[in-house]
Amino acid sequence: MNRRQALRNIGLGAGVMVVGPSTLSLLQSCKNEPTYNWQPTYLTASNGFILKEVLDIILPKTDTAGASDLNIAEFIDSYMAEVAPESQQKEFKKSADAFAGAFEKEFDKDPGNGTPEEFDKIIAKYLKATPEEIESFRPKRTTETQDPQDQSPEEEIEEEMNHDSGALAYLETVRDLGIWAWKTSEQIGENVLWYDPIPGEYIPCGPVEELGGGKAMSL
Repeated sequence: MNRRQALRNIGLGAGVMVVGPSTLSLLQSCKNEPTYNWQPTYLTASNGFILKEVLDIILPKTDTAGASDLNIAEFIDSYMAEVAPESQQKEFKKSADAFAGAFEKEFDKDPGNGTPEEFDKIIAKYLKATPEEIESFRPKRTTETQDPQDQSPEEEIEEEMNHDSGALAYLETVRDLGIWAWKTSEQIGENVLWYDPIPGEYIPCGPVEELGGGKAMSL
């Protein structure tokens, strides 16, 4: 199996994400020593730095491996470059630019000079926003009679990529892809989740302690 096919296998199905531990291990072998000098293949260098910072806030290293330990930023960049459909690629790139703009507007500085505390603050602003705040992030229609269904997908993407709505979309995408990649990594699958190298036995009823201790099963 080549690297592109491995990425595609992981990407198939936006809702159901089933992947063997060895598949993500293949992706991780491309970048064994992640650093902040990493050069993305899809994102700009600046947005690659932002992606790493955001993931380190959302998936920090604790008693388990964090995003940087598992090369998740590299994976997301490769996934967008090689697997994601063109519409998703465009939307992700626009939202990444929107987040960078929102950061600069919030702190009056380039995101490349941002601190972990500043990234933590702006992530909380969007991902912990109330429903009312989220509604305020959305762009207003140009006319009261404008029907969003009359717009093409490209027009919808263009309209939605203001700083606030774009930043929210970016963070939601990074969070979802990051958690997915974290849960399907070999290290987490075998050492943190409930791992059974030969699954398939049907146990209709049994104590939780003997059935993974309440942990999600690694697939």
